[in-house]
Amino acid sequence: MITVWDSRKTLRDSRTNDGMASTPNAASRIRVLLVAEDLDYGGAERQVIELANNLDRDRFDVHVCALSDYVPLSSKLRDAERRLHIIKPLNRVDLTVILRLARLLRALKADIVHGYLYTADVVCRIAGRLAHTKAIIGSERNAFYPVPRLEFVGLKLTRRWVDTIVANSHAGAEYNANIYDRPASDYRIVHNGVDIERFRPKDGAMIRQELGIPPQCPVVGAFANFRPQKNHEMLFRAFSLVLERFPETRLLLVGDQPTQSKGRLNGYVERIRRLADDLKLGQRCMFMGFQTNTEHLYPACDITVLSSRYEGNPNVLLESMACGIPFVATNVSDNEYLSMKGEVGCLVSVGDTVGMAHHMKSLLGNPALRREMGQKARQWVVNEFSTRRFAEKVAAVYVEALQRDCTSM
Repeated sequence: MITVWDSRKTLRDSRTNDGMASTPNAASRIRVLLVAEDLDYGGAERQVIELANNLDRDRFDVHVCALSDYVPLSSKLRDAERRLHIIKPLNRVDLTVILRLARLLRALKADIVHGYLYTADVVCRIAGRLAHTKAIIGSERNAFYPVPRLEFVGLKLTRRWVDTIVANSHAGAEYNANIYDRPASDYRIVHNGVDIERFRPKDGAMIRQELGIPPQCPVVGAFANFRPQKNHEMLFRAFSLVLERFPETRLLLVGDQPTQSKGRLNGYVERIRRLADDLKLGQRCMFMGFQTNTEHLYPACDITVLSSRYEGNPNVLLESMACGIPFVATNVSDNEYLSMKGEVGCLVSVGDTVGMAHHMKSLLGNPALRREMGQKARQWVVNEFSTRRFAEKVAAVYVEALQRDCTSM
């Protein structure tokens, strides 16, 4: 059973008498606190866990703080009993969260605090200043998205209290710099990382059999939560055109409403299901809901599809490529870079339903091309987007930020 620390407790139980962490060489390591709004099964939250697990333990002592007690991903965090901290707001406007985070930063003697997503980012900026943390790192996880008024005001007011912003796409960095009036030199681009051992090419025949899919049926995978950003309308309309040529194709829909939406997206889910009925997709659509074992589902697919209106650096494309599965996606954010300009995936404009259907049919009808693209995709991910490479790149950002702090003293 995982024990989750609350910042209002002392760290005495997890630290030695001199106040330093009880792991070897702690005194010489860089102390980092990663802060997230929660540890739900989202892309940003998974990157927090991957970063905490993969930063070099000889150089970094990494802790994770969630601003909520909803932490299902904590089971993936190594040594969570020592490294996971919870600062739960007492109400919707609990400003003591800032003070409690500052107290945690001082107790950990953190050199770096790195916030992920809006609330965590703003809270880290203020708490980091109060605690005199050496380097305050922000994040940009998306691009060309509608910015809520409260989020815009909070980030705008605190824009001078963050030293470096790590963006997971060039498009996201450019967008953030424009709306918050920041110089490009404040940004460092670090694309997401994927666990290449967990997500790897496998024979998908068994999982197809378990899902009741006949061996001869083509399978298209769509790994996306049900929210308007993911643009399921475009996907369903394209898939209906695919069925005209490949009538036995199955569309594997993996995802659900984000847990923290608390039912706000019920209308969207109902609209999407009605559209599937209107297009007479019937049993060709397999609604799988939320799944924790997606690494077993990718190999069951011939191709995957992502029809998003906007993205940052979609993990699902990296996971698909790591499993040797080519994709068709909308040309948003850095997807052109991820696709190696079309060598490992096909891109279409948002709204180009006919173009999406064309690429889906071309790939489904050409197994040799799929194999070639899939092999190249796997190697591309291994070389550039593994969790090891991801952690190495972020580590370089941290070291640079601390060196800059030393020279400014």
